Amino acid sequence: MSRSLNKVMIIGNLGREPEMRYTPNGRPVTTFTVATNRVWNTANGERHSETEWFNIVTWGNQAEICKQYLTKGQQVFVEGRIQTRRWEDKEGGKHTNIEIVATEVIILGDRKDIHVPVGEEPTSTVEPNGQPATEDEFPF
Repeated sequence: MSRSLNKVMIIGNLGREPEMRYTPNGRPVTTFTVATNRVWNTANGERHSETEWFNIVTWGNQAEICKQYLTKGQQVFVEGRIQTRRWEDKEGGKHTNIEIVATEVIILGDRKDIHVPVGEEPTSTVEPNGQPATEDEFPF
């Protein structure tokens, strides 16, 4: 039996504000870019860095949450699969778009409480008294 795997995980920073639209069937889709950086030293001690940009696509509830909570520059963890789309424009030009279809997006840094897998509702960080929970508060 033949097996295959298409899974990618990245940690990087949002390059632009998320853009949300709706399909003709009314399904939300949000797109944004994430930049990852790689730094290395050459054999002669020269320091190099390289930035790789990824196009990210989220669907449904995840798309709405990403549009609501993500902002440019924010650090995120993205897990999903790589998808390649090919099309031809009206002038006959061929185009290719490689993107990550996210199954999970976790906001790192300031908004660490938000972690919503696809198809699940966000968990609230509000105390019973209606006030937002803070890291300094203890449950006792």
